[in-house]
Amino acid sequence: MYHTRPGDYYRYGTQAKIGIWGSPNQRHLQESGTSILITSDQLLNFSAIEAGFHVYPNLYNDSDVHFFVHWTKDNYKSTGCVNLICKGFVPASGAVLVPGQAVAPTSTYGGEQRYVSLRLNMDPKSGDWLLYRNDDVDKPTLLGHFPNDLIPKLSVSAPLVGWCGFTSYPYSEPGPPMGSGHFPDEDESKGSTIEYIKLFDKTGYAREPLMIGDVTPVLDKSDCYRVSDMYYRHIFSYGGPSGCTG
Repeated sequence: MYHTRPGDYYRYGTQAKIGIWGSPNQRHLQESGTSILITSDQLLNFSAIEAGFHVYPNLYNDSDVHFFVHWTKDNYKSTGCVNLICKGFVPASGAVLVPGQAVAPTSTYGGEQRYVSLRLNMDPKSGDWLLYRNDDVDKPTLLGHFPNDLIPKLSVSAPLVGWCGFTSYPYSEPGPPMGSGHFPDEDESKGSTIEYIKLFDKTGYAREPLMIGDVTPVLDKSDCYRVSDMYYRHIFSYGGPSGCTG
C-alpha cells in the first residue's frame, strides 16, 4: 500500500487504474482485493471511504471478483458497511457499475491484463465525495457519491489518500493470495499493478505525485506479501501467494 503524507495539499481525492485479478480457490471466510481510499489520520475512531474490487465468498456466495464500496466513521465499531447493506453510499441513477456487481473477465498472469479506472474526489461545490468509473478520462461516468455529512472528519478534506492491495482471513487458517498471487519482483510486467495514480487539489485539478516523497509505502506482512517501489511517480506492483499465517 501507498498513502500520501499527512497534511499534503493535494488531499481532495484520487484516481487510479486498477488491475482486476481473480482468486477462484479462495476459502469462504477469506477476502482479497484492491482499492483506493480516503481516510482520517487518527487510529482511534478511524474514518474512511473506499472503493475497489475484491473476492469475498462469505459475502457473495461465489468466488467472482466484485466491485465494492465501504465506509466507516468510528473504526468499524458501530457505523459503516460494505456496499448498500446500510444507508451511506448513494448510487447514481443508471450507473454502469453498482456496488456488489461481479466484474469479468479478470487478468491472466503472463497474459492479458484487465483494468478498471476509478476516481474518488471531493466535489468543490457540494463537498460530496464523488465516485466515477474513469476509463475514459475525458468522459468519466458517475457511479454515485458519499454525502458530505456522512463522515464529519472527511467533510472538509482527506488527511490521507491511499492505494492498496489487501487480504483478510481467520487466524486459524492460511491466508489467500493477494493480487496476481505472485511477488512483484518476480516480473513486474506480469503482476498486479495500480497505475496512473493522480491526486486532486481543492479546485478539482488532478496531477501526478510531484516526487516519490509525496507518498509513503506501508506493508504489514512483508514475509507474505510485497510492494514495489513507485516508479514513474504513479505506478506500483504488489502481491504475493497464498499460505500466509498469523
